[in-house]
Amino acid sequence: TLLRSIFCLFLLLLQVGFFPSECVELINDKVPQSMTNSVPKPVSKKHGKLITFLRTFMKSRPTKQKLKQRGILKERVFGCDLGEHLLNSGHDVPQVLKSCTEFIEKHGIVDGIYRLSGIASNIQKLRHEFDSEQIPDLTKDIYIQDIHCVGSLCKLYFRELPNPLLTYQLYEKFSDAVSAATDEERLVKIHDVIQQLPPPHYR
Repeated sequence: TLLRSIFCLFLLLLQVGFFPSECVELINDKVPQSMTNSVPKPVSKKHGKLITFLRTFMKSRPTKQKLKQRGILKERVFGCDLGEHLLNSGHDVPQVLKSCTEFIEKHGIVDGIYRLSGIASNIQKLRHEFDSEQIPDLTKDIYIQDIHCVGSLCKLYFRELPNPLLTYQLYEKFSDAVSAATDEERLVKIHDVIQQLPPPHYR
């Protein structure tokens, strides 16, 4: 019954021009005769109003830009494609990396800054602030006393990139470069592959 109702609605929307006619070509042969016979041809007045309402509703939706201006829509930072994130934010380098690396340059001269993990709750708190488009104050005592949480946040950012920093496309080339026989040859090959990175990844 549910499938029949959905199919009837689809045909109704098709009749009033909501879908292109090509859509029907794909399913025309597979539709049972019993279902097509049960669908009334004319569009009733009630359905016409519904279609008009749906069209008006779809056209009146605010744009992505307006939703951002109102603060309703926020761009993700973690788990978002690097190029897409930089395009949306207007930065050359993600703010999360800029803030964390500046902090680490100033306060992170400790053993195992990237090897040791920070406290999970501090990492999640920082992640939430960056995802909320805020720049957290990393000089708070809670972060100064747990410097490793900032290093862990950087690693988390890189780990969650959908396409890694060195990109899936160049994986084989990087693998070949690090397998070079001598240090000098390895350096030349790695430098050559780095030049091939997309601009956001290269920066």
